[in-house]
Amino acid sequence: MANILVTGGAGYIGSVLVPALLARGHRVTVLDNFLYRQASLIDCCKYDTFTVMNGDCRNEAILQKALDNKDFIFPLAALVGFPVCDRDAVAATTTNLGAVETLLRLRQKGQKIIFPCTNSGYGLGQGQSYCTEASPISPISLYGKTKMAAEAAILQAGDSAAFRFATLFGASPRMRIDLLVNDFVYRAVFDRSLIVFEGKFMRNYLHVRDAANAFIFTMEHFDKMQGQTYNCGLSDANLSKLELCAKIKEHLPAFTYMEAPVGADPDKRNYLVSNARIEGMGFRPQYSIDDGIEELIKVYSIIKNSFYGNV
Repeated sequence: MANILVTGGAGYIGSVLVPALLARGHRVTVLDNFLYRQASLIDCCKYDTFTVMNGDCRNEAILQKALDNKDFIFPLAALVGFPVCDRDAVAATTTNLGAVETLLRLRQKGQKIIFPCTNSGYGLGQGQSYCTEASPISPISLYGKTKMAAEAAILQAGDSAAFRFATLFGASPRMRIDLLVNDFVYRAVFDRSLIVFEGKFMRNYLHVRDAANAFIFTMEHFDKMQGQTYNCGLSDANLSKLELCAKIKEHLPAFTYMEAPVGADPDKRNYLVSNARIEGMGFRPQYSIDDGIEELIKVYSIIKNSFYGNV
């Protein structure tokens, strides 16, 4: 049984990860400021191994207290995505990078860090060549820049590992409908049509439950995985936006879509990603794009509300 601190543990990933950790018998402390007024961890309160601290990860005194006697630290707290980061650049920089630098200064000897980064650091990618962890880093958003800088600091500090997560999708108790797959399925369900900008732009994808499973897998294999960053996504899901739409249409035949002849998507990311390194460690995602689409169709029979997003 490990003693784990999850900052930002009430977010999209954390709301899936924290219950999974508790169910496995770990002791979990969540430090979160509940920015989005989410109640996603209420069911975790039944565990006497669960502690919640309502506070900001940038507050040094609170963070110091939260770090006490922890074996693992999962720094999930962040402003996630380019729109919310562009809206408040100071908060994005102080949370995504500054809080990580404070954490590294305060952590105790032997405490291990597993960090969620993003493959958006590959920016415009390398054409038809797959981006590996050794590929050039060229983030084009403040979000990507702050996360990549935090990843570098964490790996340099040692006793750490990191993921470059693909674009996440799927249901979470702290739901987000602004993520690409979640958004496209939402539009397919409610609007039944979509205009796609720059439809040939490629992304890699990963279910949020597989993101949570990656933390658990890495914690259980930390000795052999530490010191590295790992692309983490579905190797059979390097898809363009138009290919994603076609996949959604298989599940919702009434859905129609077309590529806009003019105009641009403000999110310019476009890359193919290799996940061979983490697969070589033995990790395999369990949930496909099709699984996620079917799940999301059910989700959207329950919710229809712009509250479920980061912007």
